[in-house]
Amino acid sequence: MKNYDLIVIGTGSAMYLVDPMIQRNPDMKVAVIDKDEPGGICLTRGCIPSKILLYPAELVRTLEEGMELGVEVEIKKVDFSKIMERMRALIYKDIDSIREGLSNSPNLDYYHSVAEFVSPYTLKVENETITSKMIFLCLGSKIIIPPIQGLEAVGYLTSDSVLKLTTLPKSLAIIGGGYIAAEYGHFFSSMGSEVTIIGRNSRFLPEEEPEVSSLALNELRKHIKILTNHEVKEASKNSSKDKKILIAVNRETLQKVRIETDEIMIASGRGPITEILHPEKGGIRTTEHGWIEVNDYLETSQPNVWAFGDADGRYLFKHVANYESEVVYYNAVLKEKVKVDYHAIPHAVFTYPEIASVGMSEKEALEKYGKEKIVIGFQKYEDTAKGEAMNVKDYFVKVIIDQSEGKILGAHIIGPQASILIQEIINVMYTQDRNYSLVNEAMHIHPSLSEVVQRAFGSLMPVEHYHQHVLGE
Repeated sequence: MKNYDLIVIGTGSAMYLVDPMIQRNPDMKVAVIDKDEPGGICLTRGCIPSKILLYPAELVRTLEEGMELGVEVEIKKVDFSKIMERMRALIYKDIDSIREGLSNSPNLDYYHSVAEFVSPYTLKVENETITSKMIFLCLGSKIIIPPIQGLEAVGYLTSDSVLKLTTLPKSLAIIGGGYIAAEYGHFFSSMGSEVTIIGRNSRFLPEEEPEVSSLALNELRKHIKILTNHEVKEASKNSSKDKKILIAVNRETLQKVRIETDEIMIASGRGPITEILHPEKGGIRTTEHGWIEVNDYLETSQPNVWAFGDADGRYLFKHVANYESEVVYYNAVLKEKVKVDYHAIPHAVFTYPEIASVGMSEKEALEKYGKEKIVIGFQKYEDTAKGEAMNVKDYFVKVIIDQSEGKILGAHIIGPQASILIQEIINVMYTQDRNYSLVNEAMHIHPSLSEVVQRAFGSLMPVEHYHQHVLGE
């Protein structure tokens, strides 16, 4: 049996802790285990490769709109193969660099293998049994494959395997109505595929504000066929046409829809991968949904075993995993007692238009604070000088404020540069009092797109007024 000072499962955000720990203790010995390519989901098959693909897609849509501004542009060719090759080259350069670092560090033993607990603090990996009194579990998550009759026989792509494509499919059906479906639907439609998205929820992008979801649906439908409230029941092959067939059922009317496509992509969410670890043998409890159970300090039910990132199932975002790694460093290494704080978790959906959100939804704010304490600010891009210059229509910023304290509770943006614009709000939400006056009173460059954020905070109104006079309900 090999004894280590630290065992790390996963080579994503957990690696942010390893270097500073070795600097504190140059003699420490660490086992790093990952069954997949090193670098974590974000680098190897998640947010980074997808965003490398999505930037050319954004360029395509931007150029297409040039005609309305007096710029006549012809896109002669979209080289799908070149775009995919560039993405893989960039990603594998980083993967190879990480692998080299893991393999050549005198402090590390790198296991490219599956690990499983055999008893508390003891794991089996490859042909070794290893043990440590400190363990970090940052093992990621897996793609959920829905139980669709005939799907396995027909074959399908996922957000993992789609990155290996070398030829653009003429048509693509995406099962799922969340952000992965939205982003890849945008990408493939921009490349020239005929895309159909089939979501079982009654709303497209159901995690976003209803008015954001509605506008995103209307905009993306200019290029993509989107079915909401439909559940795919069957998959089969039409061998005479070399096509794949999906049968979806409207969950309200029970009417069937037949979709004929060249390829199928599953984008129906991610779930826990903890079963391969056998955490119960390590004395580690899991939740009813299979995620690793952690307390407010990210410690598991087994003392000095910590879980973070996708492993705990709370927020499946790389930036959250990075933040949680800092919390674990304070608690596990520095022996401070720091609780996780999720009051302002941001995310973005890199579709066209872009979407970004942070903090509470309106519904969550109303449930916690009540209608009498909440005010909403709203501003359209087109009602600013820069928005008018860009010829953008209907895009907006929505902010949610606790009017008794002036505290920002949440913000939601749909439109160009949404992921950049919202950072101004995120930063204020991490100040002590989170007061919106910091944004409202600060000088903003004129004319810049940032003015749309400032003006949203300058147009606060009661909830009823927002729904009656802005949304027209």
